[in-house]
Amino acid sequence: MDRPSRGLDEGNEDGQMLDSSSISLITNEEFMLRKSAERLALPERLFTLEELDVHYDSEQRALWTFMRPKGRPSFTPPMLADFEQWQSLIVQNFGAGRTPLEFLVLGSRAPGVFCFGGDLQLFAELIRSGDRDGLVRYGNRCVDILDRNIRALDLPMLTIGLVQGQALGGGFEALLSFDFIIAERGSTFGLPETIFGLFPGMGAHPLLSRKLGTAMADRLILSDETFSADAMYELGIVHALAEPGEGIAAVRAFMTKSNRRHAGLVAARKAMRVSAPVPMAEFYSIVEIWADAALQLSEKDLKLMLRLVSAQDRLAKAS
Repeated sequence: MDRPSRGLDEGNEDGQMLDSSSISLITNEEFMLRKSAERLALPERLFTLEELDVHYDSEQRALWTFMRPKGRPSFTPPMLADFEQWQSLIVQNFGAGRTPLEFLVLGSRAPGVFCFGGDLQLFAELIRSGDRDGLVRYGNRCVDILDRNIRALDLPMLTIGLVQGQALGGGFEALLSFDFIIAERGSTFGLPETIFGLFPGMGAHPLLSRKLGTAMADRLILSDETFSADAMYELGIVHALAEPGEGIAAVRAFMTKSNRRHAGLVAARKAMRVSAPVPMAEFYSIVEIWADAALQLSEKDLKLMLRLVSAQDRLAKAS
């Protein structure tokens, strides 16, 4: 069996570091100094966001990020603000002539949950007050973040969504913006919005219809079903499966395997965006339809929505 190839910063048997040509030896002390310099080159704010836990791996040139919600594992306004700043800081500090970045990974620290999606508590408040503009602003913030992720922030990198639990509603929609999704078996995916008379308005329709066709997209959106990671793999939405507890290791293995063909994979994803583009006007139009539909929900629908909020709160407090 061929010996696995080493990355540029991997050690040899003596604990020394090899450069790309294996000519010069780098001591462990020099290696640590280099890693410290790389960290100092990045703004401290990137690593001190309120609800995102961020780590940079210089060996794999990967930025690992895990959602760390203070309350419900949902896209609350504070979480969205963190994502906006996170994206801005990445664009400012990584890329040509700056810190190298080949992989961007997003997972979650919430036990058993990737994300429940939209802030249902906020939705109910905005609907009861008739605040259509507030609903549209929220939706547009979400699709702006989604679009930037679809474009990989215009950097030559691959984006990876790591799922270790439930990915529902907007959580599922967010995952659809990643180049690759790696999910642990036992994880579940679903779009439950139709239960309370609404529909997923922040990416599901344009992204699923392009990936699966309109008929299968309708099935996922309107069925009220929860789908397993295995089912999503068979559909091609999930790209790789891992056993429970092995998701992070699976992402590392994927990155190692992708190193030699990284440039080709980045170009292939860019070509896919050219062949199946989603104009921002389409995202914004669907948000407008979603906001109008939300304002038509009955009090009974809102009470059901708030019962889901209570269930999410209980889960967050128990974890």
